[in-house]
Amino acid sequence: MAFESTLKVRFGDEDHARIVYYPRFFHFFHCAFEDFFDAQGFPYRACLDDDRVGWPAVHAEADFERPARFGETLTTRVAVRRVGGKSATFHFEVRGPDGERVCHGTVVVACISMDSYRGQPIPDKYRALFERHLEEG
Repeated sequence: MAFESTLKVRFGDEDHARIVYYPRFFHFFHCAFEDFFDAQGFPYRACLDDDRVGWPAVHAEADFERPARFGETLTTRVAVRRVGGKSATFHFEVRGPDGERVCHGTVVVACISMDSYRGQPIPDKYRALFERHLEEG
């Protein structure tokens, strides 16, 4: 089952062409990633600060299908495509207010210790969270 998050496009998200500047979508993906944790009782801040577990991106890619503009509310669907021993693959699909797909992308995150910044096995509680949202691509 996928998770959904909404975000309003701000003035500063646009470029001179008056459309969302493409790198901003990776920021939108990360906002939805944080919301994914927070909305399910795993505050992202607590994950980092209390559990000392980090999730840096180690690979990211996206395809852009139509422009998004200032003032639009975008819905980002978050699904987990793969859960490995020390990494997970997330898929993001962004839709505009009309329901039309704006872009989609994949981000692979590594599980690291915030103390050593080295890879570690995904803790059981996060593995269970990810597996609840596992979908085939």
